[in-house]
Amino acid sequence: MERVVTSNEEAIEAWDGVLFDRFVEFRDVVTTGLGAQGTTALALTRPQPGERVLDIGCGFGDASQQIAGLVGPEGSVHGVDASARFVEAARREAADAGLENVTFEVADVEATSFPAEFDLAFSRMGTMFFANPVAALRHVRGALVPGGRLCMVVWRQKPDNDWMYRVEQAVEGFVEEKDDSDEPTCGPGPFSMANADTTSGILMAAGFEQISLRRSDLPYRIGADLDAAVALALGLGPAGEIMRLAGDDAVRLRPEIEAAVREELAPLETPDGVMATSSTWIVTASKPVGV
Repeated sequence: MERVVTSNEEAIEAWDGVLFDRFVEFRDVVTTGLGAQGTTALALTRPQPGERVLDIGCGFGDASQQIAGLVGPEGSVHGVDASARFVEAARREAADAGLENVTFEVADVEATSFPAEFDLAFSRMGTMFFANPVAALRHVRGALVPGGRLCMVVWRQKPDNDWMYRVEQAVEGFVEEKDDSDEPTCGPGPFSMANADTTSGILMAAGFEQISLRRSDLPYRIGADLDAAVALALGLGPAGEIMRLAGDDAVRLRPEIEAAVREELAPLETPDGVMATSSTWIVTASKPVGV
């Protein structure tokens, strides 16, 4: 059964539509770059053989498949995502990989209660888009066994991800995000959990304890060359969202915008591609034993 909170309907429309298409287009860059952050987080939280894991905002299910290998055939992974198209892709790719300990479900976590059967809840960039993150994370806490663990990867603040911040500022020099756009927005946005105090407060309000945030800075190859890096920067992320919502204005000014963004990214070009840094928080917490 698909359950959705009304306040998330617009974001889900975006993720099930144009954003899914964009992630397919830039999948290699996104899953490779952010996959490294997920691998670092998994090394920290260490899923054990036989554990049951809930993967929140599973997307294409690549992290779910990775976790399935760590928990082994005696363990299991249940991936959830509000986008039916992502879940369809995740199911197909897990089946193609011959994995029998992975399942997927279309679900808005903010509107879904899960049985308290999971040892670990994991999320790689999947918890920043809830309209009400406290309500969503209360459901995540409810999905855990007493003492169960949470591990999520979220972006740190924009200035800590300098390349995205500078590209966004460059785009804002030409167009502004339209409040009256007919295009659906992606929700609160990728930096909604970038502030450590804010995220700690959300988790405390959701009933978690032993909350910890660890900074993780890793190389991020955002394109094989400048053309590819500019396309990514204007297709996804804060600048991509501004471009999409600006509509015809962005289309008309795109040559000038591309030139400005190219200038911002040019210092990052190396013989191995355009190399930036991804700066995230690896957030860990646990469900109280007595709950």
